Amino acid sequence: MKRITKLSVSIFCLLIFSQLIISQTTRKQLESQKAAIQKELKQINELLFKNKKQRAETFSDIEKLSLKIERKQEFIKLTNKQINLLNKDLQENQKKQDQLSRELSQVRSAYKELILQSYKARSGKNRLMFVLSSETFFQAFKRTQYIKQYAVYRKAQANKILKLSEQLNKIKEELNERKLIKQQLLNDNRLTQKSLENEKKQADKIAFNLRKEEKKYKKNILAKQRERTRIDKQIDKLIRDAIAASNKNKEKSDSFTLTPEAIALEKNFELNKGKLPWPVSRGVVIQKFGTQPHPVVKTAKIKSNGIVIATETSAKVKTVFKGKVLSVLSFKGSNPTILIQHGNYITAYKNLYKVYVAKGDDLQSGEVIGEVFTNSSTGESSIQFSIFKRTTALNPLSWILKM
Repeated sequence: MKRITKLSVSIFCLLIFSQLIISQTTRKQLESQKAAIQKELKQINELLFKNKKQRAETFSDIEKLSLKIERKQEFIKLTNKQINLLNKDLQENQKKQDQLSRELSQVRSAYKELILQSYKARSGKNRLMFVLSSETFFQAFKRTQYIKQYAVYRKAQANKILKLSEQLNKIKEELNERKLIKQQLLNDNRLTQKSLENEKKQADKIAFNLRKEEKKYKKNILAKQRERTRIDKQIDKLIRDAIAASNKNKEKSDSFTLTPEAIALEKNFELNKGKLPWPVSRGVVIQKFGTQPHPVVKTAKIKSNGIVIATETSAKVKTVFKGKVLSVLSFKGSNPTILIQHGNYITAYKNLYKVYVAKGDDLQSGEVIGEVFTNSSTGESSIQFSIFKRTTALNPLSWILKM
């Protein structure tokens, strides 16, 4: 029975310890995610709002504000999760405090009774008479042992009171500390919510002033989407032609014919999934991969086979991995695009202003290949970055490091 009880206590302690570890891990994860959003918001302000001059407001300003609003909403959600975790901690700590208070009260009462009994039999003479009045030597020995054990027990109870008091004080300190953290989080949320509401009003105001131009703006969005689709089709054709050329005089294949070195390069590229560097030193993702509603005109859909990264003016563009320049494309009405081959993987760098490489060049990871284009009307500098496996577009956010 005792063995079962000890096992149950051990399991209970293990569960409590596991929950504590999970709670601490979750808190660290939330802090890390919030820090990443704070960094992203800082970059959004620096890269998208810093260079704004006295010019007429456009729908582009609503897009930028929508990005800030989305990230701040995510920040508020994470803070609320932290507050919920703290509320659970506060409840647990309050339970512990109540339990320790009851236990301390019981031990103190028992100790008070011990002191009272000791006071009644406080003289050494009484203790001596208690031993000498024994009828046998064995009884005298047992009484001597009892007196010693009584003294040890009394000391142990005093130590237990001290230990319980220390634990109780520690719990009270933790409780107060968590209350302060919770209050700080609530204050942070209020400030973020306030700035969020101001930005929503600002976006609504710009939208109201530009309502007459909404049809024109939607038309521009659709025109950009058509241009993007046209370029994507040409890239797809170029990759297919390059695959066909690599399989010349061989059976038709949807993969490149690779040398042993190129096969090793491709494997290396795959092993670096989630660890590839960004194509620019500083940046923030302003458009994600895949099909999504436009942030301003919800009825318009945006389809992107890559991500769009806003960056600094004249930012240098660098290859994310070792490879060979498959092509440098220049389409009528659009800015240059560079395709770099890594075995059967291809990385694409679109919307460049300057190009520093040529077809066939062998490149190392991090080598500068060009410079981003800056839109003179909006002041925005951006690059579209894509990753393909043969002709299939992959989500670059799954491949590059979390900035």
